[in-house]
Amino acid sequence: MQTAYHTTTTVLPGHRIEVTAPSLPEGAQVRVVLIPEPVANPAPDRRSGLEIIESYKGPGLFRTAEEIDRYINEERDSWDR
Repeated sequence: MQTAYHTTTTVLPGHRIEVTAPSLPEGAQVRVVLIPEPVANPAPDRRSGLEIIESYKGPGLFRTAEEIDRYINEERDSWDR
C-alpha cells in the first residue's frame, strides 16, 4: 500500500509551486495532485469606466457633440427651476 503525503504550499511568482518531501528518495517517481483552496470572496470582475463605455453595443443617445452640449445645458437649466 502506498503512503500519501499531504502538504500545503503557496503559488510563487511565475505561477511556480515548490514542494519539499525529505522522506522521499531522490529520483523517485511521484504523482502530484493540485487542489486549489476555495477563495473566500472572489474579486469581482474589475473594468475601467472607459472599458465599460467601449463595450456598449447599443445605439448612441446623441449623434453630435452639439446635441450633447444642448442636453447638458437643458439639464443645468432645469436645476434652477
